Amino acid sequence: MNLGIDRRNFVLASSVALATDGPVRAGIIGAGGRGRFLTGEFKEIGVQIAAVCDVYEPNLKAGLAAASTGAVAYGDYRKLLDDKSIPVVIVATPDHWHAQMVIDAVHAGKDVYVEKPLAHTIEEGDRIISAVRETKRIVQVGMQRRSSELFQEAHRQMKGGDLGDVRLINSWWYNHQASIRNEPLTGKLDWKQWQGSSPARQEEAKRFFNWYYYWDYSGGLMVGQAAHMIDVFHWFMGSQHPSAVTTAGGKANLEGVEIPETTTICLEYPENYFAVFTVGYKAMRYAPVNDQMAQFHGSKARFDLGREGYSLFREDLKAVDLKPTIEKKLPGSFGPATRAHIRNFLECIKTRQQPNAPVEAGQATNIALCMAMESLRKGVRVRFNPTTRAMEI
Repeated sequence: MNLGIDRRNFVLASSVALATDGPVRAGIIGAGGRGRFLTGEFKEIGVQIAAVCDVYEPNLKAGLAAASTGAVAYGDYRKLLDDKSIPVVIVATPDHWHAQMVIDAVHAGKDVYVEKPLAHTIEEGDRIISAVRETKRIVQVGMQRRSSELFQEAHRQMKGGDLGDVRLINSWWYNHQASIRNEPLTGKLDWKQWQGSSPARQEEAKRFFNWYYYWDYSGGLMVGQAAHMIDVFHWFMGSQHPSAVTTAGGKANLEGVEIPETTTICLEYPENYFAVFTVGYKAMRYAPVNDQMAQFHGSKARFDLGREGYSLFREDLKAVDLKPTIEKKLPGSFGPATRAHIRNFLECIKTRQQPNAPVEAGQATNIALCMAMESLRKGVRVRFNPTTRAMEI
């Protein structure tokens, strides 16, 4: 048992309870795998999951089983938002529903934790920012590296001035997905509500279970993983959205999907640096400490940042095998990052200060992701016009 972490969780839970005359009551919208994971993380800190909403009956039942005793079931998220006793909402649905749910939630007086990416289009992200600033609600985007102690330490190390000028970032994320989920629906599904604002299509279990790989709802693991990595670029480089993006992707090697699992995104920034991110989900698997990397190439040194470690390599023209002058590896350390992100969210609910991953940061990354999707679909370099807030080819 980690007594230090348990004690911090207990202290936070106690302080939240004192501030609100009882534990924080939250509702989860989207009780699939990620939603149930977040349910467990919020509960671990002392939050009461008082309501569960899902349009697919098996997910709803599983979500209720994971939630706190007595949680109320909803099939329509708007009815959950009508519950005045629930001040906090967690949005863990497919990407195409994030914007409307966050906007409706903040207008209903809720503070929101929303999974990344912030939205599915640039216009949706801008509408979220307007709604959040108008209502003065707290919204944390699920880019949890910003709350990771290791990443915060790495950020301080990199900003120490050892690198010189950084003009290039090379990054990647490798894993292996053998196949998509091929299984039938085993309960009632409100297909019309699940589709939301996406184009009307015939009900299909494959689309429902593998929504990540269909343009109507997401941008594949290209978007799912780049949401984390590109946010780190912005955070560590002190920049906003890119000025231009070019994406390349080959054949989709998962049967029946629209979006390839192997892609490369090239991002050009007005701050005079260039970033490359490759996601490859037909590679071999690695331990989490080695499955991803961002290399910041400076004029004096290189800074390597992985999921659970970082290293600084100073220039040495005589070295055959370059050795790091600063190195830290903590295998297994990334697990608590989500919980730290939730703690930051709960603390900001009390203080009304901005969280570590506010909607503006989420939108900067969302713009990059939308440009990447547009570039891959059309096979062109896409530019962003900050005046018109639109993509241009």
